[in-house]
Amino acid sequence: MAVEKMSIAKALNESLRLALDNDPKVLIMGEDVGKLGGVFRITDGLQKDFGEDRVIDTPLAESGIVGTAIGLALRGYRPVVEIQFDGFVFPAYDQIVTQLAKMHARALGKVKLPVVVRIPYGGGIGAVEHHSESPEALFAHVAGLKVVSPSNASDAYWMMQQAVQSDDPVIFFEPKRRYWDKGEVDTESIPGPLHQAVTAREGGDLTLVAYGPMVKVCLEAAAAAQEEGKSIEVLDLRSMSPIDFDAVQASAEKTGRVVVVHEAPVFYGSGAEIAARITERCFYHLEAPVLRVGGYHVPYPPARLEDEYLPGLDRVLDAVDRSLAF
Repeated sequence: MAVEKMSIAKALNESLRLALDNDPKVLIMGEDVGKLGGVFRITDGLQKDFGEDRVIDTPLAESGIVGTAIGLALRGYRPVVEIQFDGFVFPAYDQIVTQLAKMHARALGKVKLPVVVRIPYGGGIGAVEHHSESPEALFAHVAGLKVVSPSNASDAYWMMQQAVQSDDPVIFFEPKRRYWDKGEVDTESIPGPLHQAVTAREGGDLTLVAYGPMVKVCLEAAAAAQEEGKSIEVLDLRSMSPIDFDAVQASAEKTGRVVVVHEAPVFYGSGAEIAARITERCFYHLEAPVLRVGGYHVPYPPARLEDEYLPGLDRVLDAVDRSLAF
């Protein structure tokens, strides 16, 4: 067993390096991914080691980046494209939802598009407008796309491998404010299937369901609640499409109470789908309504207001108290 301690950023870099090394058809494309190594240095050193034909600096044209990746995938390549910041993805949204997501069905299964679209997402870094969005629900709503997000270094390493190997397009959301969080990575043992939820903490009184950047907040909330005698389970979804509803159901039936937490606005967010499904599946097991904690239905605010906008420890614990009060 080879266990290394590394940051999420380092885990992604090592995973992409392994993908490039294992398969000559894997390409990396994006703005500043080559010589600079990406604005977050996720692709640092890869162009130097694999060349400009494998790690390609592109023009500032997201639609062109994704469109080119689609063409390369049709020719047998496995492109991994980087959208530099979450808010920059929308010029490519048309290509993603009308071409990338639909080509497999349009071709009656004869055409596969193994494209990974990497998107650093979420707030917490004090960035300017269009640099802190959480648009995952927009992509999860689109049939034909897989949508995932790791919360720790081990998942970052292995989920990227699994995404690159997938014959279906994967939107890979990377929680940018967690890039430098460190954890142990077993580089020889795959933790589980790409879309399988994982219990990050066992508990018996209530389940917190989260993914990506909010898993850490939920673990902190569970630890704080334990000091008051409350036993909180934390379920890391890891995947927003498909969602491992069986795992959510099992935890909901175990605890009887569920709070869904995500950075994205609560309004029409992924928490709404989870709440509806669990209400349908677990109605007679629930001791309280499924509650949701998330961002507000407003444009992402300037850095000085970020702490008020982002769901933090207090808002999660408030939802826990409201649920347990039923």
